[in-house]
Amino acid sequence: MDNTERRQQLGKAIAEARLEMDLSQRDLALAAGTNQSYLWEIETGRVSVGLDRLCGIADALGMRVRDLVDF
Repeated sequence: MDNTERRQQLGKAIAEARLEMDLSQRDLALAAGTNQSYLWEIETGRVSVGLDRLCGIADALGMRVRDLVDF
């Protein structure tokens, strides 16, 4: 598995968790301290996400980082 596939898997996990909580990208982005366009890039696997930002997203989802990373 290469890094592109890992980014896509992580983004998919974030998007699925967000949708399960019935949150919009905008709502999650605000709660995680980022903006909607950057969250969209993360969810689509277009960008790498730093640990601090990933922790913020996990916190906003009420999850642990390890719950989002399955690789």
